[in-house]
Amino acid sequence: MKILNYIVLSLLVASAWVGCNNSESLVLDIDNNSIEIDAAGGTRSIKVSSSDNWVASASVPWVTVTPANGYGCRECRIVIDSALTTEVRTGVVRIAKTENSSEFKEISIRQDGVDYSITLDKPEVSIDNFATLDDRHLDIKVLSNVDFDIKIPDNVTSWVRADDYDLTLDRGVRPREVTIRFNWGINSVPQERIAEIEFVPKEESGITSDMLARNDKLTIRQNAAEEIKRGTREGDSVALLGMARTLEVWSSSWESSGERMENWDNVVLWEEGMDGYVDSLKGRVKYARFYMLSTKEGIPYEVQYLTGAEELQFYSNVNTFQLSLSTGEYICKLEHLKRLTIGAYGLTELHEDFKNLKDLEYLDLGSNNFQTVPDMINPQNFPKLHVFKMPNNQRKLIYDLSNNMATDFGGFYDETAYDGERFGRFPEWLLKWTADEKNGVAGLDTLVLSVNYLQGSIPSFEDDNTVGYYTEQDIINSADTLPRKMLTVKRVMPQLKMFTINLNRLTGELPEWLLYHPSLDWWDPSTLIFTQEGKDELGNLAGFSNQPANLNYYYEVYTKKKFANGVGDDGETDTSGK
Repeated sequence: MKILNYIVLSLLVASAWVGCNNSESLVLDIDNNSIEIDAAGGTRSIKVSSSDNWVASASVPWVTVTPANGYGCRECRIVIDSALTTEVRTGVVRIAKTENSSEFKEISIRQDGVDYSITLDKPEVSIDNFATLDDRHLDIKVLSNVDFDIKIPDNVTSWVRADDYDLTLDRGVRPREVTIRFNWGINSVPQERIAEIEFVPKEESGITSDMLARNDKLTIRQNAAEEIKRGTREGDSVALLGMARTLEVWSSSWESSGERMENWDNVVLWEEGMDGYVDSLKGRVKYARFYMLSTKEGIPYEVQYLTGAEELQFYSNVNTFQLSLSTGEYICKLEHLKRLTIGAYGLTELHEDFKNLKDLEYLDLGSNNFQTVPDMINPQNFPKLHVFKMPNNQRKLIYDLSNNMATDFGGFYDETAYDGERFGRFPEWLLKWTADEKNGVAGLDTLVLSVNYLQGSIPSFEDDNTVGYYTEQDIINSADTLPRKMLTVKRVMPQLKMFTINLNRLTGELPEWLLYHPSLDWWDPSTLIFTQEGKDELGNLAGFSNQPANLNYYYEVYTKKKFANGVGDDGETDTSGK
């Protein structure tokens, strides 16, 4: 059997040699004398048959032959580069005998020119209605030899946005690939939405759309949102779960607990007997708290469905000092909300519709990054507001403002920044926010502005005719607790029960209206008023030039006061417990 296999193999080898080398006079031959190829180029194989040595050469630099020489039968690879222009180009490969160059064969090559085109790797994409912010994007690879603009319809720009890109066309009209990132927003409605995005040649390129052999469009289909039934207990629970998901609340166990909503932590439902209760609110959310968050956006869209809520709290976001967020539009739809806390969230602005929350009585925007006190916070927009807190709006601690190169560091710095001649104006309108029954204004009884970068002096209002003095009627109404000295003191926010402005960069004199305010002794002024910190932009050490050592001067005027600190009218400590 081995002998038989050897004989067969020998015959096959002999046959192959005869087929290629039948006689010494065998002429040079090739199996193909023309090649047509598209603009992308590529590799083609040619079989060369010869009884002698041969050499191959190309007439154009965009064609190479491998191997370039040989003997007998051999397969050659002809490599054709991608085209550089839009015109057809031609070339020739010649294969000649080495000893007789007059005996040769030629292969003609014809290559199509490059068509202008804009091609997408994924012309149609489907996306979810929701993802966390870091995952709300899609990348599209675009192969193009035309610089282009991305045309997003006006009705789509609210939820689809393209990042900047750079298409480098440094290879003539050879297409180059660029990856474009499209960012998308959450779909909050229970209907699918579609974006048709066009790629249009730039006008300066001189190329028009009708010159393109291919011009892909991008279609983005976004899934519908889960329907939230407004005004229902079921809708409230879905909204809470959606908000916890969007805010990435670390401590939320609402969904995994399997408990009914009335047993959820940090949620209070309306029940019979509660103030403000009506039958339609029974079992719905009255109060909810979200804390230990991780978000880079405003309050989630689901909040708009909590139409029965009276109080909401959002605070303790991660990396707050790095963020510059707006409240967003959705929280602004809760026109009957009474108490709102958005603290340590990363806010630098309120949405323009925030003024729609006219029922607000309590607003805490502390520990954010505001450069100014939002001027929309005023008695005209919020007539029922009586508690306003904005402490600790500092991105970073800057002890000495005169030796500082940082910008955008919060703390209401822009309010009183030094302009080269004087400090800016203190937000005086807050100190004029008094009760006005005629116009339905409650007036602030709590104002907290501690730990910011306010500079200059606290306004005295001595030259402000819009601020009057205490009157005889005020003394009568106070049941003789208001001393007659107050007839010479400006009547500034007499209803204030709590006022804190410590640890700013304030200097100058304390005004009389503050030193003799009816509630000064309840404010713990030595800690929450008089104590300032650091230096202002002129290098002045913060603090007041007339800061009192104690409140003896005050009690000498208010002779009928019973003191919160246990000191009686005679200056002795009251130990009676009465």
